[in-house]
Amino acid sequence: MGNIYADRIEQLRSMMRSRGWDAVILTGSDPHGSEYPAERWKCVQWLTAFTGEAGDVVVTLDHAGLWTDTRYFIQAVQQLEGTGVELHKMRVPEQVPIDRWLAEKFAGESEVYFAVDGICVGQEVISEIKSGINAGGAACHIVSIPDMLDAIWPDRPGIPQTPIFTVDPGESRIERLGRLRDFIEASGCDYILLSSLDDIAWTLNVRASDIEYNPLVISFLLVGQETAEWFVQKEIVEDPITEATFAELQEDGIFLRYYEEAEIALSEIDGTVAADTSTLNYHLCSLIGPARLVPCPSPVRGWKAVKNTVEIAGFRDCHIRDGVAMVRFLHWLERCMQNDREISEWDAAVKLGQFRAEIPGYQGDSFETISAYGPSAALPHYITPRSGAPVLEAHGLYLCDSGGQYLNGTTDITRTWALGPCTELEKEDYTLVLRGHIALASAVFPADTPGCRLDVLARGPLWSHQRNFGHGTGHGVGWFLGVHEGPQDIRQNMNAAGFKAGMVTSDEPGIYRTGQWGIRIENLVAVQDEPTTEAATTNDRFLSFETLTLCYYDTSLIEITLLTDDEKQWLNDYHRRVADTICPLLTSDEASWLRQKCKDI
Repeated sequence: MGNIYADRIEQLRSMMRSRGWDAVILTGSDPHGSEYPAERWKCVQWLTAFTGEAGDVVVTLDHAGLWTDTRYFIQAVQQLEGTGVELHKMRVPEQVPIDRWLAEKFAGESEVYFAVDGICVGQEVISEIKSGINAGGAACHIVSIPDMLDAIWPDRPGIPQTPIFTVDPGESRIERLGRLRDFIEASGCDYILLSSLDDIAWTLNVRASDIEYNPLVISFLLVGQETAEWFVQKEIVEDPITEATFAELQEDGIFLRYYEEAEIALSEIDGTVAADTSTLNYHLCSLIGPARLVPCPSPVRGWKAVKNTVEIAGFRDCHIRDGVAMVRFLHWLERCMQNDREISEWDAAVKLGQFRAEIPGYQGDSFETISAYGPSAALPHYITPRSGAPVLEAHGLYLCDSGGQYLNGTTDITRTWALGPCTELEKEDYTLVLRGHIALASAVFPADTPGCRLDVLARGPLWSHQRNFGHGTGHGVGWFLGVHEGPQDIRQNMNAAGFKAGMVTSDEPGIYRTGQWGIRIENLVAVQDEPTTEAATTNDRFLSFETLTLCYYDTSLIEITLLTDDEKQWLNDYHRRVADTICPLLTSDEASWLRQKCKDI
């Protein structure tokens, strides 16, 4: 019996032969450059079986390749087996990106024809590919076929339509549209087009559930000095909440149009259009045309990254309630292990979701829970299987990375716990990761310092013992938006975006031993102003981190001799805060248990 994915690739090749295409390029995104696409646009997954969040595919008549980074290598090898798709590794010294690979593949050709799904590939990707091919002497023709897989994907899902509602982040949509109009005037353009879904949700103060784990509305927003047009796929929704939201939007001067009308409007627009070409798809770029398109980074990315006082207060509140769910889950888990109950990784993930679902304001998880025991945790982006998941055993390490979406914020927490006896090396690894986590959480640094200059703080304790981890140390987090949000991050890669008071980011160093265990410890922290001391020697403004997440660390895994006095003090202070905040919200049994977990070391 053949492999279903290999069969699908052969169907695609038949299409290529009939139309004279030399290659087809598919990206793992959607018309809006989203990190997490709706089911309709999971083209890479449908074609190849690869479910990772970052992956692009090239299919030629004699080769099929998937390009992804270090986070997904092990996963990709497993999922691509039997499909005929070859893994191309990125973020490694020997990497060969798609544009260079295509240039080498078709070197010596006089002309080549590349087909792309123009609504799901970015303008910048196409520019890189054309430059590489043209530099090799060949004429590169890009054939844009929107929704090209429709021809071989008979049961392809439609565009989702879920109820839309309004949120109150402490700044009205009128004020936020005003910011955009000031930007338009300063840039000398007539309009600005927002294509990134989180930018649109932030600007209009709207949320929905069109994409799993992300409270977003699939749409485009075109704003001029006197107009605002929202192209939104809600033709058949009969929902009182949505209807009320639409009425509010129209009262605020926002004209509602059908989603597919964006193509017509942009092809006929009179004037120049500012747009972020890192998220704007190739098809719409082509419709606007180079004479009218003014490429520029979206100003909304920077604005929404800096939370106001209402949003920060919401983050604090939802982290208290999320901490209650986490503690109740861990109390339950420990009792299960003590009573020899058989609990699988999937059982644990489901139970944690049930505890969160009891919290007022909970809107769903902020990403798919990573529930990983022992060797499973050695995969930083492990996908917990729904059936046949490994059973938790009363020894070794269990890692759980999870988060929730709440009406007043977003959470993301990772903890690693001992389910029973652990080795000295497991404890040493855990302690080194914790030390890096504390070092970053304790940092004081000048305003506008980029995250790449803070990354070493979390890696230092690991590096001193010749250990490291292959993922970033921190990512920005949205306010009841995407759990991954820029422009700031904390990683080794150079990113000039500096930290500002009001930003929220993760602090999540780790260590992974293939086939043995993985350890990661993660809190969310808010960037805050650090008071100036009398001993300060400059007029620079300094910043520090306020830890938002409230859940204990497993002190049974700590090798005390490796901690400094300052690290012990930080840990004891944090645990007292966790206990004092969370215990009043628990049952007496749970509170007594948590006090024990949070006692001084």
